[in-house]
Amino acid sequence: MATLLIVHHTPSPNCQALFEAVVSGATDPEIENVRVVRLPALSATASDVLAADGYLLGTPANLGYMSGALKHFFDQVYYPCLDATRGRPFGYWVHGGNDVTGAVRGVEAITTGLGWRRAAEAVTVTGEPGKGDVERCWELGATVAAGLMG
Repeated sequence: MATLLIVHHTPSPNCQALFEAVVSGATDPEIENVRVVRLPALSATASDVLAADGYLLGTPANLGYMSGALKHFFDQVYYPCLDATRGRPFGYWVHGGNDVTGAVRGVEAITTGLGWRRAAEAVTVTGEPGKGDVERCWELGATVAAGLMG
């Protein structure tokens, strides 16, 4: 059975709504043989990353960058996971009040350095999430999880 690790920082109701949509997509009953593990960014460890076959990452855009919690996660896992996780699939979502550019750039730079393979388009949302944003997050979760079924 494959394992999908969802690492998230959800400090607001908007971030929580997007996180719940990602989890709903990843745990859709049609997706079989994929175990979904959800961990806050400040709790996820290198062992969690090494034990997973794919990743979903969620963060708010804070002061023009990813949250400190997600950055801390990356700082803790980068070198211990660098060689062992190359080529693994991932996806991510970012929520911001008005701009997510810096957060996207940061996540892209670190995951490129890790050698992870983007398995779905990133979901970026500014302002209050609408129905379409929630649907895109559901699709993100489902797409990455379904990719691990094979």
